[in-house]
Amino acid sequence: MSDFVRSLRLWFAPGRIRDEGETPDYRFSLANERTFLAWLRTALALVGGGFAVDQFLPDLRWGVRVGLALALLGAGALCALRAVNHWVRCERAMRRGEDLPASRFPAVLSLVVAVVALAMVLVVVLGWAEG
Repeated sequence: MSDFVRSLRLWFAPGRIRDEGETPDYRFSLANERTFLAWLRTALALVGGGFAVDQFLPDLRWGVRVGLALALLGAGALCALRAVNHWVRCERAMRRGEDLPASRFPAVLSLVVAVVALAMVLVVVLGWAEG
């Protein structure tokens, strides 16, 4: 079974992670959980931003408004999924005594948010309203 499938199964049965390695210092597990919760807060903020763009900027051209909203909503969904995956990968690494896994996701998420922010700046400066 691939490592990804094994990790995916642990999303829904986190108690099974105790079968691997040794129990790490609880402070590290709790720090991992706090990081998970921070990723979820970020995901919720992105989802909220997507809804805000769609609901509170009705004067924007439909394509611009929907494009920005979908970019934020998609980033929020990916962030939530990545949060649980990262939590499992880090917990497994700590239990096995391995290095924590590296991730490009923070850089990718930062780029998506930056592109959406720059698009919003253009919308504000150029005033892309309907009509």
